[in-house]
Amino acid sequence: MINVALIAHDKKKLDLVMFVREWKHVFERCNLYATNSTGSLIEEKVGLKITKFASGPYGGDLQIGALITSGNMDFVIFLRDPLTAQPHEPDVSALLRVCDVHNIPLATNLATAEGLVLEIEKKLNKGDEK
Repeated sequence: MINVALIAHDKKKLDLVMFVREWKHVFERCNLYATNSTGSLIEEKVGLKITKFASGPYGGDLQIGALITSGNMDFVIFLRDPLTAQPHEPDVSALLRVCDVHNIPLATNLATAEGLVLEIEKKLNKGDEK
């Protein structure tokens, strides 16, 4: 199973929910992880089961970072709001850094998220052929 983290800043949560809804046929075949409010929204609006961590400002980004560090995360989609200062910016930076250190594919906007989902779909379909 492919492990995917879904995170979004407040002004990007609706975008992420719509994106996940559009690609539900892919995401329903993955283990999904999210920060609390993002995960709750996706569960409510899309109907997917999500393992939820604390909200980002309360350490959720760091909890997902720990999964990356331990080798238990395959992809991260983190829709960031580049126009609003975030009080937990050091945690955000740490998450981005740990993705780079551990070579984890990371999407921070919808265009790159679509590229990642196409790759996830390809991997899932390749697994189906075995």
